[in-house]
Amino acid sequence: MLGLLADRLYMHPRLLLFVLLVPPFLWIGVLYLGSLFLFLSHAFFRIDDFTGQIQYRPTLQTLGAVLTTPANLDIVLRTLAMAVLTTLACMVLALPVAVYVSFHTQGLQRLIWLLLIVLPLWSSYLIRVYSGKLILAQEGILAWVAGRLGLEGVLASLLSTPLLGGPSLSSSYFGLLLVFTYIWLPYMILPVQNALDRVPKNLLQAASDLGATPWLAFRTVVLPLAVPGLAAGSIFTFSLTLGDYIIPTLLGPPGYFVGQMVYIQQGTAGDLPLAAAFSLVPVALVAVYLRLARKLGAFENL
Repeated sequence: MLGLLADRLYMHPRLLLFVLLVPPFLWIGVLYLGSLFLFLSHAFFRIDDFTGQIQYRPTLQTLGAVLTTPANLDIVLRTLAMAVLTTLACMVLALPVAVYVSFHTQGLQRLIWLLLIVLPLWSSYLIRVYSGKLILAQEGILAWVAGRLGLEGVLASLLSTPLLGGPSLSSSYFGLLLVFTYIWLPYMILPVQNALDRVPKNLLQAASDLGATPWLAFRTVVLPLAVPGLAAGSIFTFSLTLGDYIIPTLLGPPGYFVGQMVYIQQGTAGDLPLAAAFSLVPVALVAVYLRLARKLGAFENL
């Protein structure tokens, strides 16, 4: 029986491929996408204010509460702003590193640089978050360095700045931005470096022969060719920041983020429709962002 089945599968490669793909597709389609769709569909229901039970009648009231209630809208805008700022910060830091690795290293030196880039990814996500929190703590390394350099006044001014500061760097929005950037930076460097590796090295030499300065060659040759890699990396940094729950919770800035509200509403508050409505926000934003990134050639560098 098994021999006959094996012979039939061997004679029909497409049937073999179908048999091999059915289990993972069922897992992804039914257990993952199915449960996700079931959860998100609750965004179109509402909680009865009197009984506390879910009313399974389609309504846009819950979605409207997310987008029109000032407190909820502040959470959405705060999360979106943090995702955009994190993406921009990662771009600014990743581009020079990727340019240096692609155009100025080779052999063992290149391998060492790539190892240093991916090394943080080998450690636990929680360990990296806690290490960032310790560095930014009130008596952490960064505060100690600022004290040794006589920059206590600069640090105090930063912590007293509205929308950025807080009791310490670890509990401020600026500190949160630093940790997000530190955690997601490798996801930006690698796609940009991959995009620049495809750039013919003789293009820079040709630009130099034609009289272009290094800055002009970078701006007119390297930067346009790095855009697909930047777009690819931004998919990771933008989407991961939008939905992250752990980093804002562990660092503890005063305002909530979307990931925290999803956890609170479906857990402590017991409002599953509102949790689903908050979850739809990053899903919709990422869907729009993916469409824009695709036009920039991002998928070719993933």
